[in-house]
Amino acid sequence: MKDLLANGHVLDWIIAGMVLEACGLVALHRLTSRGVSPGALLPNLCSGVCLLLAMRLALGGVWWGYVSLALLGALCLHVGDLWRQWR
Repeated sequence: MKDLLANGHVLDWIIAGMVLEACGLVALHRLTSRGVSPGALLPNLCSGVCLLLAMRLALGGVWWGYVSLALLGALCLHVGDLWRQWR
């Protein structure tokens, strides 16, 4: 368990779970027209995935520029989501 946390592989499982969650919620909305619309759901989930990806990259010892790009993606998605909801 310690190795799973130390090398960041647990984040791979969390990201995979979030992708499956997004696919399930989008499918539910398309099939039943119930639940959260994909336009409201996906920017928030993608922002979270970008944050987890940045942490995974940092734990993996990847070049800092890629970590920065993942963080920038999270910021842009988060600000876009806030801007959309603020209107």
